[in-house]
Amino acid sequence: MRAFPSLCAAALLLQSALAVTIPEINGDRYISPYKGKSVSGVKGLVTAKGSSGFYLRSTDADSDDRTSNSVYIYGSRGVSQVAVGDIITLSGKVAEYRSSSSYVYSTEIESPSDITILSSGNDVTPIVIGQDDLDPPTEQYSSLDDGDVFSLPGDSSLLSTTNPVLEPTEYGMDFWQSLSGELATLTGVTAVGKANKYGDTWVTGNWPVTGRNDRGGLTMRANDSNPESIVIGSPLDGSDNPTDTKLGDTFDDITGIITQAYGFYTLLPLTALSRTGSNATEAAATTLTSDGTCSAITIGDYNVDNFSPESTTMSGIADHIANYLKSPTIVFLQEIQDNSGPTDNGVVSANVTLSKLASAIKEQGGVEYNYTDIDPINDTNGGEHGGNIRVAYLYDPSVVRLRNYHPGSSTDATEVLAGGGLSYNPGLIDPSNAAWNDSRKPLAAEWETLDGKNSFYTINVHFTSKYDSTSLEGDPRPPVNGWVENRVEQAKVVAKFVTSILSVKSDAKIVTAGDFNEYAFVEPVEVFASKSTLQDLEEVAGIPATERYTYLYNQNCESLDHMFISSALTSGAKMEHIHVNTWVSTAEEMSDHDPTVALLNVCE
Repeated sequence: MRAFPSLCAAALLLQSALAVTIPEINGDRYISPYKGKSVSGVKGLVTAKGSSGFYLRSTDADSDDRTSNSVYIYGSRGVSQVAVGDIITLSGKVAEYRSSSSYVYSTEIESPSDITILSSGNDVTPIVIGQDDLDPPTEQYSSLDDGDVFSLPGDSSLLSTTNPVLEPTEYGMDFWQSLSGELATLTGVTAVGKANKYGDTWVTGNWPVTGRNDRGGLTMRANDSNPESIVIGSPLDGSDNPTDTKLGDTFDDITGIITQAYGFYTLLPLTALSRTGSNATEAAATTLTSDGTCSAITIGDYNVDNFSPESTTMSGIADHIANYLKSPTIVFLQEIQDNSGPTDNGVVSANVTLSKLASAIKEQGGVEYNYTDIDPINDTNGGEHGGNIRVAYLYDPSVVRLRNYHPGSSTDATEVLAGGGLSYNPGLIDPSNAAWNDSRKPLAAEWETLDGKNSFYTINVHFTSKYDSTSLEGDPRPPVNGWVENRVEQAKVVAKFVTSILSVKSDAKIVTAGDFNEYAFVEPVEVFASKSTLQDLEEVAGIPATERYTYLYNQNCESLDHMFISSALTSGAKMEHIHVNTWVSTAEEMSDHDPTVALLNVCE
């Protein structure tokens, strides 16, 4: 005998399948008020299709700018039943999906059933970002960031649990979230990053932006990390975006679906990006050159990105130093690997790495450099496993020399002597300090001109990297700034050493430079500046805020590399960032950092 549900059970079933609109399903927050509930009679227009689902726009749109009128319908069976332009009704279960616990959830209706096509061939008109007051906010990401995505502590709250009411006119994440699932068109498309290997490309469109630099990118500045940009992801038709996109390239108008993908708000285009123009201007060589006297010493700084004797970038890096940096008197280098590169075989010496680079620079028309570094203890400096990266100096022996040359070892801590000299020259700064665990130890040196009349100090740093950081558009708010506490401690150690020089020699000429792995307006660099009393050379040289960048990451032109100088060096000091790497495609770059050149007067 066939069993039938009781009237009570049937009533419960009807109660669980709620008849609601798409705006009601999305709600005005990040998490749907209908999460986990079954819904029925959901009506909408099919706007786009993918391989695993399709997108549905409500035919009963509301006027609340906080609630998206579109939603993703997940389920490959449904894809084959509908066509773009169909108006349908369906049932399903509301779910929240993300592929990583640090990403923002996306609302979707899964396992669609009862799909009924009411009409076909209807017009599908995308919304246009930048029109009808549909402009993304330009500075703040989320109301949970305390006004600064780099405020501490990171991960003090989660969007998924706090679930704040969206404020799309105030916060960039709220803006894009309020359009989740929508078919949208971008006009006036400009690349603000370079494409990754999949062709994913950060862009802005024809809407107001802040931080625009001369190249067309967006420069990260204090309290402004550019939430108005969006990444163009994989096309829904299976075509491929170009992978050679460069900063400032322009594209045809592009239409696609706004969603969250891999931790960022993304537009999945209906078809691939089509480039319309590219900035043909190449990076120019520095105008700052040494004249071989104490009044015009040039200092270069360059993170050369896991550089070994076998690096394919050998001639390119040498060309940059010889012909774009114009052979600075001293070059601060970071990420110099040992002679065997990433092979973990116990080798720690980098004499072959540095001698090959020096030879390559000479072959490119540069000066004949000497070099100095201190070998680390094997596998204690972090970076690529086996590479034993360290900081090092190249220097022009026809202009300067190390004063009272007496190098330290990997465990020797150089100290400032009563007369202002260094106990080890060059020497590492407090290498046993826990702040440097699995990180590069800073290398201090005292230099003099060949007549012995003029001396100055340098400190070459490479702070702990930002690995384990979370997306600027992720669930943890503020975002996690990976290992920031370590960088704060490192900043304190280096600043203490600087002040130990100044306490003995108040008019000492000091240059501290390198890869701080942090921005000038974030705590580690702020701590270093305040405690060391050194001055940021970008400020001294008057470089416009939008042109302060040496690195390109996702949507932001940013500066991880800095130069700080003591007051005795500020008069007439000049500085230039040479954009040989941020302005080219990923395949063309020699390093992921741009180099910098400074011109200083070290005369007594």
